[in-house]
Amino acid sequence: MVIDARGRIRHAPRSAFAEWLLRDDLVVANDAATLPASLAGTHARTGARIRACDARRIARSLDVDAVKCFDAIVFGEGDFRTRTEQRPLPPALRRGDRLLLGPLCATIVELLGHPRLVTLALDGTPDEIWAGLVRHGRPIQYAHVSSPLELWDVWTSHAALPVSFEPPSAGFMLSWRVLAEIRARGALFATLTHAAGVSSTGDPALDARLPFDEPYFISASTADAIRVAQARGGRIAAIGTTVVRALEHAAIDEGFVTAGAGVADQRIGAATELRIVDAIVTGTHEPGTSHYELLRAFATDASLLRAGDELDRCRYTTHEFGDSVLVERAREKLDIVRRERTPALALAS
Repeated sequence: MVIDARGRIRHAPRSAFAEWLLRDDLVVANDAATLPASLAGTHARTGARIRACDARRIARSLDVDAVKCFDAIVFGEGDFRTRTEQRPLPPALRRGDRLLLGPLCATIVELLGHPRLVTLALDGTPDEIWAGLVRHGRPIQYAHVSSPLELWDVWTSHAALPVSFEPPSAGFMLSWRVLAEIRARGALFATLTHAAGVSSTGDPALDARLPFDEPYFISASTADAIRVAQARGGRIAAIGTTVVRALEHAAIDEGFVTAGAGVADQRIGAATELRIVDAIVTGTHEPGTSHYELLRAFATDASLLRAGDELDRCRYTTHEFGDSVLVERAREKLDIVRRERTPALALAS
């Protein structure tokens, strides 16, 4: 589904994405590869079966060896075949409790104000932890997919650094053919790396804390590509909500994207004035979720409500392996930012 800048809705095959692009447009995707972040094990003090899902990096950088500590969501016995909102609580967790996670052992070093959410410190060297994750971990998975996912199922075609806890799934639409068609249209393609956290926990109180703060890295070549595209009048199309969070956070101080590392800690919603991104490709999202709130920065509530009715009528599929929605920034919001971009680009150069 395409929701254009005037709020008009049309349908197109996802493979036709490149036909929407114009010369000098820039498509930016998240190249984070997905970790096997779901670990079955035992709560040592009680002997209860649990499953720990790593949900957020403690490190404020994307150093691949920074794997000693994670914030994690701990469920009681069970696996992805049970709907997330029906998963049992773990036994009452205490600071200092040990979790035996296959070949890995972890200690709860902090309770984070919810029965499921803790900070874990893993034993061993980074190499030993990586080996344990690969041998024992599984991709985080939800009940709507009935068969167990393999790691390659949750990697995009352009995946690079393994720092994401769930796949940046909007990027699944970017096959090698689509990437070639983007360039054939005279548009450009660039990537950034954003450590995407969990998208849902099944618990309303915990979901209200999403999205978590998430580190990202933007290369100098990507920052330059954005400035060049904007100077030529091209549009910036973000593939996924993580790209929007990273680019808009990187532009908070200067008004334009600067290269380097950062931590996206902002909430994006209806009141947000987007400075960089002109359109987003994402999945279908329910009202009330953080992903839907982000879409309110692009489109009016009236447009999103009509789009929701159309998605239901046409039976679009949801979740990370579902259909896609392309949303252009509403014209009244876009004109304001375009007037502001010229001085920002002059400062950048």
